[in-house]
Amino acid sequence: MSLTESPPPQPGSAPERAIPGPAGLPVLGSMLDLRRDSLSTFLRAQREHGDVVRLEAGPPGLRGVFHAVFAPEGVQQILASRAANFRKDHPLYEEVRQAFGNGLLTSQDADYLRQRRLVQPLFTKRRVDGYASAVTTEAATLADRWRTAGSGTVDLVPEMNRLALRTVSRILFGLDAEAAVDAIHRCAPVINAYVVRRAYVPVKIPREWPTPGNQRARAATDELNALCDRIVADRRASRDTTGDADGAGEDLLSLLAAAGNDEDGSLDATEVREQVLIFLLAGHETTATSLAFTLHLLARHPEEQTRVRDELDRVLGDRTPTAADLDRLPYLTQALKESMRLYPAAPVISRRAVAAAEIGGYRIPAGADVIVAPWVTHRDPELWPDPERFDPRRFDPEPEAARHRYAWFPFGGGPRACIGQHFSMLESVLALAVLLRGYELDAVDEEVPVSAGITLQATGPARVRLRPRAGAGE
Repeated sequence: MSLTESPPPQPGSAPERAIPGPAGLPVLGSMLDLRRDSLSTFLRAQREHGDVVRLEAGPPGLRGVFHAVFAPEGVQQILASRAANFRKDHPLYEEVRQAFGNGLLTSQDADYLRQRRLVQPLFTKRRVDGYASAVTTEAATLADRWRTAGSGTVDLVPEMNRLALRTVSRILFGLDAEAAVDAIHRCAPVINAYVVRRAYVPVKIPREWPTPGNQRARAATDELNALCDRIVADRRASRDTTGDADGAGEDLLSLLAAAGNDEDGSLDATEVREQVLIFLLAGHETTATSLAFTLHLLARHPEEQTRVRDELDRVLGDRTPTAADLDRLPYLTQALKESMRLYPAAPVISRRAVAAAEIGGYRIPAGADVIVAPWVTHRDPELWPDPERFDPRRFDPEPEAARHRYAWFPFGGGPRACIGQHFSMLESVLALAVLLRGYELDAVDEEVPVSAGITLQATGPARVRLRPRAGAGE
């Protein structure tokens, strides 16, 4: 299935294949289904219509049309082999840009290359491995808090959000983020829902109009911007106090402050704030999702939890895990990967086609909005037999090597793949190792409802009962 620009049809040539898709309602198409449960709508579209699907949403005259591509070969073409033809010009990214600024997640072309060069030194393997002690320190602090909290039941969603936020703040900003936790947990869901809602409505109310939704989103955005400004100011004050005035420190803000060479130029205050905001939100939400669902799935599958813990006891004994232990904990890593298959933090990835292209035997027109969906590809029974079953053995070396590279893509792929994927894996494996060595988990909630926002959102609790292991943490 090659991706090529499609020439105009020649006289007498065979007609183009019509892209299949759900008919939807006569007036609104699939709009209500997408609003109610977009993930199930995409999954049903693939089951009923195949790996390239056309969906329409909205009333006639205002109807939006987009194309979904689900097969790994097509995903590879969109994200990697022809990435230049599929840009982040989709309405969702424009709304994210308006809400969070033009940081690394949303920038393109020269802006993106410049920003990536600036922050790349934070994510080399050597540097990431050096973050291990910060990860285990924060995880151990959480384990101690659980031990003294007096309640045997916790909701993993807010707990892992707090852990991941504290960890990323310590590593990327050199600061204790406890004061930021409440603001982020209060404001981020408001902006998330606002962005997604605006991205898919056929008619957008101007942001400047004083509607209740606009005012709530503006208040939340203003609060997060002020929070980022305080983080920048606090880090600069800390750098001045410690004599690191030249910005040669080891965190993100020091790198941004040091940016000023002829090639990349310097960042103004707004650009620094936008980078901080993107890393603060994207840098913790995705890892928190992976942590929460891995722990919850292990709590629901005690035999897998026992196998992971046996590996931890055998490899670690009583010592604190380090970066060198990642390769020594293969089954824990497999359990994490299987959780990321079932609950990818980025369940849907959006692009816009620059030129017409052929994918899977169908012509995607120029200017078309296109999505690929890890949520759907990760559940394709042709790729993953009995796809809803939690089975870490899917990631044993042999079956993993035999699968298509884009059968599993929780970090995206191609030139816009997540810059922090090694960081996320290291943080997740080490934090899971600390928590699972200290506690046995029993699931209270058997299922956790989710929805697709900018990232995957749990819409209900993921509660577990904690049982401290004998001798752990003593």
